[in-house]
Amino acid sequence: MVDDDDAFRGLAVRLLSALDLEVVGQSASCAAARAAAGRLQPDAALVDVNLPDGSGIALAAELTALPWKPRVVLISSDADAATAAEVKRAGAVAFLRKDQLADGTLAALFRAG
Repeated sequence: MVDDDDAFRGLAVRLLSALDLEVVGQSASCAAARAAAGRLQPDAALVDVNLPDGSGIALAAELTALPWKPRVVLISSDADAATAAEVKRAGAVAFLRKDQLADGTLAALFRAG
């Protein structure tokens, strides 16, 4: 889970846990996410498009290129934060608005594969 908003990260962790998804780590920046990914080797990552030290889209491309190929879902409160082409180029499985996270789509995206 990568998002610079502490309150949203807490909400997202509760939501993911309620969907029976285990959250192995949280980061507030691209740099912290890179370090955590190497250490934790997550199966999936929820990544905010707008991060304080870089692009979540670029981070998604880095994560999906890792040897274990984690599934990445990009998120933002802005519906226009990522185009379908950007999501595809980054190797992410989808882009969701933050208000769409509770509808079950996220769990299905993380479990598919």
